[in-house]
Amino acid sequence: MSTTLNFATQIAAEVGDYLIKNFNSSQLHSHLKSDRSLVTEADLTADRMIRAAINEKFPTDELLSEELHPDFISDQGRSIWIIDPLDGTTNYSLGLRIWGVLLTRLENGHPSITVMYFPLLDEMYTAIEKGGAYLNGKRIYTSQPHDELPLSFFACCSRTFRQYEVSIPYKVRILGSAAYSFCLMARGAAILAFEATPKIWDIAGAWLLVKEAGGVIATWDGHKPFPLQTNVDYTNKSFPTLAAKSRARWEKAKMQINRK
Repeated sequence: MSTTLNFATQIAAEVGDYLIKNFNSSQLHSHLKSDRSLVTEADLTADRMIRAAINEKFPTDELLSEELHPDFISDQGRSIWIIDPLDGTTNYSLGLRIWGVLLTRLENGHPSITVMYFPLLDEMYTAIEKGGAYLNGKRIYTSQPHDELPLSFFACCSRTFRQYEVSIPYKVRILGSAAYSFCLMARGAAILAFEATPKIWDIAGAWLLVKEAGGVIATWDGHKPFPLQTNVDYTNKSFPTLAAKSRARWEKAKMQINRK
């Protein structure tokens, strides 16, 4: 395990412990942001914890985070960390167990290391560019014995059916965490995953994990999320994203998802 990946897993674990301690807390305050997404005090504190650790270990690295620093000015050739301190905030605030801590480091404009940790599920997903994808240290792959298993399902978000006409011939699961949907795709549990309005911090880690697991991930509309664009507030920029086990399956699914 690389030194940087080891650092990221340790920070994710520490932040996960903090979030568990505040899980189901009646004192947890929350409010809606301008984009109508939910934020809690736990999100903000977790973001500060991650930023402080990165600033101490990698003082020259840039940071892009959902809560405290969503605008990107310029990387000036530096490494960049994309942070989502609490993916699945609504689940977290409602006492549901599917939520996680996401950290991804970009090198030369593209994801090179990612850690996606779901504490209450005891699932730590990691990937290094050209080094494979892992769940709790065990290699994972998108491949299944064949595509038509009766238990295969399509993971997506609630906005999918409001904004798209979908004719995917599989059971549907809406889990409340964009990153977790893509993690299930990467490990072969879901046959497809689609998010209608994810932000850059929702997909940065999945972009690497799915590819390293042997799958295909790309935006539905063809826009390129990487490298990052300068002088952009990423709070208001979405990247509809589709992931599949192969290019052929991705292309077939693309034909089965049509904008209303």
